[in-house]
Amino acid sequence: MSALAQAVALIKRWEGCKLVAYPDPATGGDPWTIGFGATGPGISRGVRWTQAQADDRLARDVDRFQKGVASVLKRQATEQQLGAMTSLAYNIGVKAFTSSTLLRKFNAGDVAGAAAEFLRWNKADGRVMRGLTNRRQDEREVFLS
Repeated sequence: MSALAQAVALIKRWEGCKLVAYPDPATGGDPWTIGFGATGPGISRGVRWTQAQADDRLARDVDRFQKGVASVLKRQATEQQLGAMTSLAYNIGVKAFTSSTLLRKFNAGDVAGAAAEFLRWNKADGRVMRGLTNRRQDEREVFLS
């Protein structure tokens, strides 16, 4: 399975798809989210999308996030590693991924250390979120497969 397909599968599994905008679970407000976890301009209370809009946005976003992740890798990643790191970056942002210990360890060749770092990204608004803990475990398993 390609890295893009790995990332899409993980994101779909953990984000789910909602066609009506909803508030961030951690803050109860901003950022408003729709589709498969899409945020940004034009997404606010009351916004509705079709399934086609959600699918299109996911494809564009995952491609963009994968390019962002690939641009900071200093060593070759497997399809599974790139897919898992793209899923993580989709959730935390490329900027946070770029400054992460996970990336530093991966680039240094410490695959086991990088894999362990997925589990540290399980908080939202300073609170441990069970859904994020489960997602990070899944991403870690894909990364190591």
